Amino acid sequence: MKSPLPVRDGVNATRLRLPAEGPWDTALDYMLHRWGHIDPEGILARFDGGEIVGMDGSPLDRATPLEEHTFIWYYRTLPPEERLPVEITVLHRDEHVLVADKPHFLPTTPGGAYIQESALVRLRNALDLPDLIPMHRLDRMTAGVLLFSVNPDTRGKYQVLFERRAVRKEYECVSALAPAGAAAHDAEWAAERFAAPVVVRNRMEKRRDYLLASVVEGEPNAETRVSLERVGGPADAPRALFRLEPHTGKTHQLRVHMAGLGAGILHDPFYPVLLDQAPDDYTRPLQLLARGIRFRDPLTNRETEFRSRLSLQESPA
Repeated sequence: MKSPLPVRDGVNATRLRLPAEGPWDTALDYMLHRWGHIDPEGILARFDGGEIVGMDGSPLDRATPLEEHTFIWYYRTLPPEERLPVEITVLHRDEHVLVADKPHFLPTTPGGAYIQESALVRLRNALDLPDLIPMHRLDRMTAGVLLFSVNPDTRGKYQVLFERRAVRKEYECVSALAPAGAAAHDAEWAAERFAAPVVVRNRMEKRRDYLLASVVEGEPNAETRVSLERVGGPADAPRALFRLEPHTGKTHQLRVHMAGLGAGILHDPFYPVLLDQAPDDYTRPLQLLARGIRFRDPLTNRETEFRSRLSLQESPA
């Protein structure tokens, strides 16, 4: 459903569905019921200023009956945000797509405490591209290649590629190993365990009200191919670099699959053990990188590949 309000400050207008009935006579009554305890004066000011509109863009006022509109749009008041100390880089831009190297700690899209400080809003504002939309997402803690659509007229052609799983994604991750002779998994174990690529296939679920994803019984819906690239690092803190090729894109899929293999990703605060919440430590990013994506461009019919220029700081030499 297209918003009748344009993007403002890089952020889309918020859509609200009004109830068909209830103890409210007007749209204003309902909004005060929902958010009047937070900012009643702000809500009244929006109605008086014509900043709340219906599907056709017509402004509502204080007396607009509840049943007159099913959906309404308005701009949220954006809270102040401290700029994250990370930068996003554009790898490629043409009239149809934009490819960016997203840093660790920057979310792909607005949400929660991060609105202006998201890859989407930063790029919209910096490049004056209000129609920019991400074609897929990376977790906030994951860095790497992120594909955006620039042109709404050709967006559907790229969306179909993801729907049909015609986009090949390649990730890299670093896992910590134990020194030789230690009880935990060491370099020798890694070399033997991953002498050949391992395919992890299982069923994953994640509730919206819980941080962690879990593996459950049932038909597999998540699949990842895991290959060991190299082992190295200091003798007292060896590391293993893996290449990950997901066939599906479940939330936290790569992190869960690596933890399940006994090679959890370095600096992961969720898997295999959920750590106490702590402020972001920008010196210890999750060692997971979306290294590249590859697909046949639906407009040129050419095989196209984009590669990240970032690196994992803990990667063994």
